[in-house]
Amino acid sequence: MVYDVLIKGAWILDGQGSPARRADLAIRGDRIAAIGALEGASAKTTLNADGLYLSPGFIDVHTHDDTNVIRTPQMLAKLSQGVTTVVVGNCGISASPVTLAGEVPDPMNLLGRAEDFRYPSFATYARAVESARPSVNVAALVGHTSLRSQVMDDFARPASQAEIASMRERLGQALAEGALGLSTGLAYRNAYQAPTQEIEALVEVLGEAGGVYTTHLRDEFAGLLEAMDEAFHTARHGGVPLVISHLKCAGAGNWGGAPAALEKLETAARHQTAHCDCYPYTAGSSTLDLGQVTDEIEIVITWSEPHPEQARRPLCDIAAQWGLSLLEAARRLQPAGAVYHNMSEADMQRVLAHPLAMVGSDGLPNDPHPHPRLWGAFPRVLAHYSRDLALLPLPEAVRKMTGLSAANFGLTDRGVLREGAMADVTLFDLAVLEDTATYAKPIAPATGIEAVFVNGALAYTPDMTEPGRHGRMLRRSARIETHFDTLSHPHSPSQENDT
Repeated sequence: MVYDVLIKGAWILDGQGSPARRADLAIRGDRIAAIGALEGASAKTTLNADGLYLSPGFIDVHTHDDTNVIRTPQMLAKLSQGVTTVVVGNCGISASPVTLAGEVPDPMNLLGRAEDFRYPSFATYARAVESARPSVNVAALVGHTSLRSQVMDDFARPASQAEIASMRERLGQALAEGALGLSTGLAYRNAYQAPTQEIEALVEVLGEAGGVYTTHLRDEFAGLLEAMDEAFHTARHGGVPLVISHLKCAGAGNWGGAPAALEKLETAARHQTAHCDCYPYTAGSSTLDLGQVTDEIEIVITWSEPHPEQARRPLCDIAAQWGLSLLEAARRLQPAGAVYHNMSEADMQRVLAHPLAMVGSDGLPNDPHPHPRLWGAFPRVLAHYSRDLALLPLPEAVRKMTGLSAANFGLTDRGVLREGAMADVTLFDLAVLEDTATYAKPIAPATGIEAVFVNGALAYTPDMTEPGRHGRMLRRSARIETHFDTLSHPHSPSQENDT
């Protein structure tokens, strides 16, 4: 039997939480052809993986790579950390179905400039991704704020019934064309005035089509628990699976709140499908939000349109130099971006280790001085939190970034190592695996990622001069199933949805 690729003697991590086992893995075409003791097998390409781990390619469920997979299709920040699939369109902002002529509304400006929003339908966006041939697979959500930008002339109010009807129509068309679901970013000023009823009207469309609902909660600070209740209620209204984006207890006054938040998530998960994603850092990053300006935490400016010379400086230093209050200085810097050191390590670790949590980077690829999570999130989970701190076993860490992610987002035949599954695989050396990106030097590839295959083809090794571009647009082709009581059986087949 001659295969296209034969990876010999690896420690196999199947993406479903099973203990690692030593075996060979063979690839034919774009799928895994065999796993086991493949003595006597030959292949066009053979890799000796003795002492290395082989896992499904990592799935980054929380990205803002919407336009980057088209404009910068090499996607080295993701490939170099073992990511083979990105989910775009998070936090209520997506590149489609959108066209813009003037100023880009906040926080849609995280995705690019007005000329980057030129996809009036999801189908046109999907075709653009396919034409760009990115190095990673792309699956996409539709953003609520992006929908608002197409039908409303004023974000500072609830949408009218006519505007809601127009958003419902656009969302329904996108879902029919393969979008995974809907995302909201209710904490941002251009979505904050949308009442629960506006979102409920949209998740009704999701329920009919079988999509997933993800949300950047209306409040991640003192009102976190109430905001979680709103999210659970909204998802139940539509009968749809829920993912809470980057679950955190933000703000010094909210530190220590993770147990209560996770208890609320567990309770909800016994009656509806509810999960969250998490990144392994204690700082967040977004546009500069006046509502988050405080002297209780460090805030570092990453970019500023009117004052680009102030990038990479603490807001407090800028304010002191200008002789202004923090709020006045922040207002002068806008539009701008910032890193907010607003979480506690203990809270973050609790969320990351929870069986209902997936891993997502939430990286901002258009930030000139990005948060290190853009380049380092996945190796950091495996190397620092699993290997070094033993916060969670390695098979469970891998499950959180592969099998669980594929199940919750309906990614068929992805996120698992089994015969017949798509050959998205990552080979890594756990002994030397490290995230090298830091807040001071955030653009740096991880060490220890030895090889990445996307759809059966080699896409990355550390010494490749140019990444292989073998990614595909992954359209939702079936309902994303709703499962219950997933907490009690975190490794049960109910979470491994192959539909």
